[in-house]
Amino acid sequence: MITLYHSPNSRSTGVLALLIELGALNKVAIKQVDIARADGSGARDAANPHPEGKVPFLTDGEDTVRERSAIFTYLCEKFPEAKLAPMPGEAKRGQFLSWMAYYQGVVEPVRVAKYIDIDHPAFHATFRGLEEIGATLATALEGGPWLLGDKYSAADLLMASVFLWRPDFIPEIASVKDWVARCAEHPSTKKAQELDAAFGA
Repeated sequence: MITLYHSPNSRSTGVLALLIELGALNKVAIKQVDIARADGSGARDAANPHPEGKVPFLTDGEDTVRERSAIFTYLCEKFPEAKLAPMPGEAKRGQFLSWMAYYQGVVEPVRVAKYIDIDHPAFHATFRGLEEIGATLATALEGGPWLLGDKYSAADLLMASVFLWRPDFIPEIASVKDWVARCAEHPSTKKAQELDAAFGA
């Protein structure tokens, strides 16, 4: 059975929302673990097999998956009937994979740099900044209410997570603000927050 190693109110909360969207919450074991947090609370949990003690982390038999974008892609392919991502050979597959890579390779570094107030020309030249991320999102949203067009997908769930975590990061672009609001109101996002509250109780 697939197991998700999860800590409430962390980057793994988005994976809970994804499992809800996929209709797979009862097909994946969720093991709550502690993690060391930026505020100094928490600690590495010996029960967590992640090499660095982080979450989310996924095990599937002898296989393991780390990093959110890889986990999102893996789970969407494990449960394709939910149609939360284009499968290999389907239309917009390249766009979906691009959002997965863009999140991990650009959005995460920019998010962390902004959070800890790091600014350097070389960093900006390599990863860009929130302004460029906002422009990229706005351009994509010209094609429909969601990043891949007319249908909500795992790309929306993953990309919106940074702004749900830090609303002050939301670009002052009307279409992007509206998109974040739609993502925030999505049932899976709300249900994941409720599950997190229950985990923490």
